[in-house]
Amino acid sequence: MTASSPFTAPLAEVYDLAVIGGGINGCGIAADAAGRGLAVFLCEQHDLAAHTSSASSKLIHGGLRYLEHHEFRLVREALGEREVLLGMAPHLVRPMRFILPHRPHLRPAWMIRAGLFLYDHLGARHSLPGSRHLTFGAGCPLKAEISEGFEYSDCWVDDARLVVLNAMSAREHGAHIHTRTRCIGARRSKGLWHLQLEREDGSRLSLRARSLINAAGPWVEQVLREGLHQPSSRHMRLIQGSHIVVPRLHDGEQAYILQNTDGRIVFVIPYLQRFSLIGTTDREYHGDPAAVQISDEEIDYLLEVVNAHFRKQIERRDIVSHFAGVRPLYDDASGNPSTITRDYHLELSDERGSPPLLSVFGGKLTTYRKLAEAALEQLAPFLPHMGPPWTASSKLPGAEELESVSALAEALCDAHGWLASDLARRWAGSYGTRAWQLLEDVHCLMDLGENFGAGLYAREVDYLCEEEWAQSAEDILWRRSKLGLLLGPMQQQKLVRYLQTQKTGGSEAAPVVVHGRLVPRAVPPQAGNEGASPRPLQR
Repeated sequence: MTASSPFTAPLAEVYDLAVIGGGINGCGIAADAAGRGLAVFLCEQHDLAAHTSSASSKLIHGGLRYLEHHEFRLVREALGEREVLLGMAPHLVRPMRFILPHRPHLRPAWMIRAGLFLYDHLGARHSLPGSRHLTFGAGCPLKAEISEGFEYSDCWVDDARLVVLNAMSAREHGAHIHTRTRCIGARRSKGLWHLQLEREDGSRLSLRARSLINAAGPWVEQVLREGLHQPSSRHMRLIQGSHIVVPRLHDGEQAYILQNTDGRIVFVIPYLQRFSLIGTTDREYHGDPAAVQISDEEIDYLLEVVNAHFRKQIERRDIVSHFAGVRPLYDDASGNPSTITRDYHLELSDERGSPPLLSVFGGKLTTYRKLAEAALEQLAPFLPHMGPPWTASSKLPGAEELESVSALAEALCDAHGWLASDLARRWAGSYGTRAWQLLEDVHCLMDLGENFGAGLYAREVDYLCEEEWAQSAEDILWRRSKLGLLLGPMQQQKLVRYLQTQKTGGSEAAPVVVHGRLVPRAVPPQAGNEGASPRPLQR
């Protein structure tokens, strides 16, 4: 399980670019830079996508609501990126139709029609169908008094896997990716950045780089202040967003976007066939970004909005899981957290010819690729050997020669007649054509190794550890996959023991609880949901 350890490759004498932060922005920048021929190093203090980038609503969207705040540039850019990301990772990004129930006392129909007209025409749209008006019939899951609405297109994505695939792309273009490695300090000297890093085991390493990018997300100001001793004219506001997961609320593959009296919206999104993902909230957050948890008030808020729209009513006891994250938004002096810009801002500091520092403030999942291009454009004068932009027509790992997820799943089953169709579909949708690696030298079900439940076998676990930087059960169950929703506490602990045995070379160690998030609260499963684990603390 150490064949692809991030520490097997020797450090370069001098890197062109060092990146602090293994979220979507940091990994996106690293992938773009490495593909342009730069020598790239990235460090992440925890796991890839451990925080903000795995706690999103999992949407690739233009941001219909942002039109009300006149964020036309951001919406145009995001709308265009939907089509780009559909081409880059069709196994992770899929089109989804969204239904917006009309509530006349909240927004008049003419305003919604105008907004959807802009949404249809503001950005490039080639494959996604446009919006339309709807009249709801008797079979509609919404309450009887909601008789009409609107439908439009956006996309869904597995957010954490999108981060991992960008890290893999960076590595395959020569970048060095070090997870669980924290930058404890950096200084400029003799035309280079000198970085001091500390691994999770307490060991340290140092390196030099010609340029430095601070993409630490919620920690960007802390890195500037404490690690780099740099002033900044820009500031962040940390906004908490929380989600709940409940048994499926409606049939069909469409999502719902629900309006509320406070002007915000709440999504109800089909999730892993059996569930509905509901979110998000907006509230100022002032604590440790790594310790954010959903509040009782947020749970009540989400339940209230959903129950105001759906015939099927839900209660706290229906919640099978929940998670919360902190969105690091650029402080635009807005008084209302929901109106703070989701746009990104880049701050360049080069101190009269000394090696440049670029700090990333804000941003959103959908526009990470454009942010990466903008960041490298600012560094181009300092790295004249950098190649041109290339990612707009690229494929992320697993998308190579991918006709469709369904065709791939069928091909996997045809080549391996013993392979269950549901497992083939999950692998095709998670790994794309890299799923063939999981089946190398595999001739029967027994060759997949130990079965942890829900179709998770040792072969997949080993792949995730060897190829995708996974080290803990939490990494595997809540980020590389979402199988934590389907595995009970005993099955999860079985996985922990397996990982411990692998790490210790066969001598079994005691189970470990990572960040308090592996073992769920002791809540019995609800009727009809016996297969799902009780709700975890964070994921």
